[in-house]
Amino acid sequence: MKAITHGAYGPSSVLRLEEIAQPVPGSGEVLIRVHAAAVDPGVWHLMAGMPYLIRAMGFGLRAPKDRVRGQDLAGRVEAVGPDVTRFRPGDEVYGTCDGAFAEYACAKEGNIARKPVNLTFEQAAAVPVSACTALQAVRNAGRLKAGQTVLVIGAGGGTGHFAVQLAKAFGAHVTGVCSAAKADLVRSVGADEVIDYTREDPTDGARRYDLVLDTAGNRPLSGLRRALNPRGTLVIIGGEGGGNWIGGNDRQLRALLMSPFIGQRLRGLAAMDLPHTDLEHLTELIEAGSVTPVIDRTYPLADVPEAVDYLMEGHVRGKIVVSV
Repeated sequence: MKAITHGAYGPSSVLRLEEIAQPVPGSGEVLIRVHAAAVDPGVWHLMAGMPYLIRAMGFGLRAPKDRVRGQDLAGRVEAVGPDVTRFRPGDEVYGTCDGAFAEYACAKEGNIARKPVNLTFEQAAAVPVSACTALQAVRNAGRLKAGQTVLVIGAGGGTGHFAVQLAKAFGAHVTGVCSAAKADLVRSVGADEVIDYTREDPTDGARRYDLVLDTAGNRPLSGLRRALNPRGTLVIIGGEGGGNWIGGNDRQLRALLMSPFIGQRLRGLAAMDLPHTDLEHLTELIEAGSVTPVIDRTYPLADVPEAVDYLMEGHVRGKIVVSV
């Protein structure tokens, strides 16, 4: 089968389209014929091996342990391994795995769900990582309640545009922060107000919110706290920028250390566990019309390196999808 592989850490040029052996599902695994996958910042981090903390977490100190990249996928079940009870060949599914940039991939049964009936495979592939992260930020870390006010920084991006829709579905008044080029998109997914960060600083303290979701990863903690009500909650999603060793995750660490000593709740979120129950919750919202993925561009499998480069330029509106 064809797959995007890499044998060393580095820029997108380390990625290669190669013929490799088709995987075989083990116990509790499902073999999926991949129809579409998606690109998110995690793809770049694992490709580049940056920050170095990633290598120490078991992904390979000198070279990547898993040669095939990609996590989000949507496709049809080709075969099931022993002990699989929820799926059978022919089922249309979506979810996460290790190695989605390939014609076939094995996923754990607990990390996939049936594809929403009103989405194409390309649309479904755009959902899992970004939408599950947004759901966990809004519901779990943010503890959002109906009637509260929410500020979403990076509202036009992959996680941000899902966070806007989910906060609205939870009954909040949502303000989205983005560039002028993404303002129409952010309004179209339900934001009540939009702030152009090139014209106005959303963290100057002029307005305060019950929940601030920072998906952009580059604002100082002091500024983010200024945008919070005295008893408000800040959720820092992911960690971009920063140094080579822990990257932008230093803000999350400082937030967690500070939180017990102040009235505001400061939380960091890196969604490592993406269970099928979260996907099933998202499926309900998608089929009800409350959540819709936005796709900026679609690339063929061979052009994954170009897709990663475009992602890292920082101008993506919604999600980037790979058609397999």
